[in-house]
Amino acid sequence: MSGYVSPLTTRNASPEMQAIWSPRRKFETWRKLWLALAEAEHELGLPITETQLNQLRDNQHITDDDISRANEHERRLRHDVMAHVHALGDVAPDARPIIHLGATSQYVNCNTELLLLRDSLNLVAIKIARTIDALSDFAVTHRDMPVLAFTHFQPAQPTTLGKRAANWAYDLALTLERIEHTKDSIRLRGVKGATGTQASFLELFEGNEAKVEYLDELVTAKLGFDPSMRLALTGQTYPRVVDAFILSDLASVAAVIHKVCNDVRLMASRKEIDEPFADSQIGSSAMPYKRNPMRCERATGLCRFVMSLTHNAYDTCATQWLERTLDDSANRRLSLPESFLALDGALDLLHNVAGGFDVHAATIRANLMAELPFLATENCMMAAVKLGRDRQDVHEAIRTHSQAAAAQVKDNGKPNDLIDRLRNEPLMEGVDLDDLLDPMKYVGLAPRQVDRFITEIATPIRNRHRKDLAPANEPSV
Repeated sequence: MSGYVSPLTTRNASPEMQAIWSPRRKFETWRKLWLALAEAEHELGLPITETQLNQLRDNQHITDDDISRANEHERRLRHDVMAHVHALGDVAPDARPIIHLGATSQYVNCNTELLLLRDSLNLVAIKIARTIDALSDFAVTHRDMPVLAFTHFQPAQPTTLGKRAANWAYDLALTLERIEHTKDSIRLRGVKGATGTQASFLELFEGNEAKVEYLDELVTAKLGFDPSMRLALTGQTYPRVVDAFILSDLASVAAVIHKVCNDVRLMASRKEIDEPFADSQIGSSAMPYKRNPMRCERATGLCRFVMSLTHNAYDTCATQWLERTLDDSANRRLSLPESFLALDGALDLLHNVAGGFDVHAATIRANLMAELPFLATENCMMAAVKLGRDRQDVHEAIRTHSQAAAAQVKDNGKPNDLIDRLRNEPLMEGVDLDDLLDPMKYVGLAPRQVDRFITEIATPIRNRHRKDLAPANEPSV
């Protein structure tokens, strides 16, 4: 897997994710794999000496000079894996004859990619957990703050700001389940040979099938996996459907981040909430007053990129001919690292936003109260009926007043005066309209649902990732 990083993802991805997909990490993992293979072959009786193994052990860290030599070899050989075999042989001359013994290039390529994918999924899981943690704190703080809810982006029954944030966090928790399951399901390609038949190793061990199978188990264990966590069958490469599974899970995380950031952008437009905004930050070069939600906008842009790569992975899986075709290689050198790098940046942005929301409580209440008289009409009608009024007469009176008040708002730009109209309506005499305008009467179990989310979902995630939780720091520019 190439260590290529585009300017887009370098600007957004964290140093940790960039390190995973760096050329140095890849090439050092190749050396780790060559050592594991040589050690296992030695233990199973092949003529590999301790001197050869020690030279491999002494050169696990790849230097800049090693990389330069490998680049020189590659210009001559036109083969990246063989270039690094030669570069390792240059500094481990006694081991040179046994480096890559019996292996195909995909022994190092595929197993390295699977190790990098596992590490990347682990980092994604950590960052999802951090974002859930930040959103959960926000949900608890605003557990009881009523806010106008929307369906079809039209005013609907109120919820609370804390409940809305808990919804965001719960969506992320669902993606975390998938990411952790996928991470824990990754199986190594193991030692399978050029077309997956293990023929080269059967030849090396003179037809001893048991040793060939044990070699596969032993290498898997040396790489830190349970021997059962290896693919039972492969062609030359590990099944490319694995990539499709992983990029699909990443796209699901991206879709949730996109939804949350869009919600924040909508609320910012209503002046109810803002993402963090620095004292000297400029919103627009032409309009000095602007306070654009640029972090959420950048996150949604990155997420659309991640979501777009899912179909790419399915295409690559579908177009692998027989045991393998090479047209997957250049594609995957971009699609796999770029998916993780872009999502990593989006997660950092959302984590930063979630830890620094600027809540405008007065505007939230004003927006809610502008609509609440309409939302309270059914309760008003029921209260009047309890006082002995005819339900149909009350319904018609409230309907007439509601339409007039709505026209006043829409056509004349004046405040909603429905309550004043109802105060003067004889059929509403004796109804405590002020009591019916308490927003908490209409939020249902929203506050309790926040409590339940924290207890049943957020707390177990926090406990599982306690050592990984971190404050929402400023993302990279």
